[in-house]
Amino acid sequence: MSNHTIFPPLDNLEPTRQTLHLYARAIGVVPRAHAEPHPKWWHISLRVVPDGLKSTRMALPDGGTFWLKMDLTAHKSYLLTSDERVWEFDMTAGLTGTEFGDQILAAVAELGLEGDYARERFESDETRDYDPAAVADFLTALVNADRIFKEHRAKLSGDVSPVQLWPHGFDLAFEWFGTRTQTFEENGEVHEYPSQLNLGFYPGGDPYFYSNPWPFEGDQLLGKELPEGASWHTEGFEGTILPYSELQEEPDAETRLLEYARRVYELAAPTLTADD
Repeated sequence: MSNHTIFPPLDNLEPTRQTLHLYARAIGVVPRAHAEPHPKWWHISLRVVPDGLKSTRMALPDGGTFWLKMDLTAHKSYLLTSDERVWEFDMTAGLTGTEFGDQILAAVAELGLEGDYARERFESDETRDYDPAAVADFLTALVNADRIFKEHRAKLSGDVSPVQLWPHGFDLAFEWFGTRTQTFEENGEVHEYPSQLNLGFYPGGDPYFYSNPWPFEGDQLLGKELPEGASWHTEGFEGTILPYSELQEEPDAETRLLEYARRVYELAAPTLTADD
């Protein structure tokens, strides 16, 4: 792999990605049950660190905190506490989702915690594949996507979310929030949500980057020119796509990804901003 390759080939990742996705879902049920709730569910997400992914810190019954980490260099997951206790879980052992999740929850129970865990999110009886070489390339792509997303996010005005990986979808993304609001009624209650524009990276199947405004004003956006390789997308979700293959092993990949993010923002932001 050349020094300039920030997005290496992920051709052999998929079976291993499915394993990482399932294990991330098992880890994600813990903050879902024990973290301080955030109204936008940010408490259940994982954050990118140089060697992998980690959860938010959660309170222990007798004081102190604990958190979970997927170390993609050591190929192990860990439960760690602020008083330096450590539980270790081998991700290369072929454990089923159920077996891996059971180990995580047994360790959490040793901390004196009980919860109503969403076991259906990780329960599976299939043995899992894990290719350390494919994980190394994925970590390179993940860390660089996270870094570039943060660079773009820092240039935006207004409210933004953290860059975070969602265990349920296994995509890395952040949201910029517009000043328009959408109001709708559900179960007799009126809900109001701010407009938003995301920027994300999905590593599954044929990996891709995406940036999708909500609400999607197709009559104002479709047909507008996008940077090379990017296109409008209306099947399954409405927004834009930039295939990972467009940037794979490209020396100007960072410039092109930033250009893509910036262009979609320039086009979409006016549709997501309330009139004065």
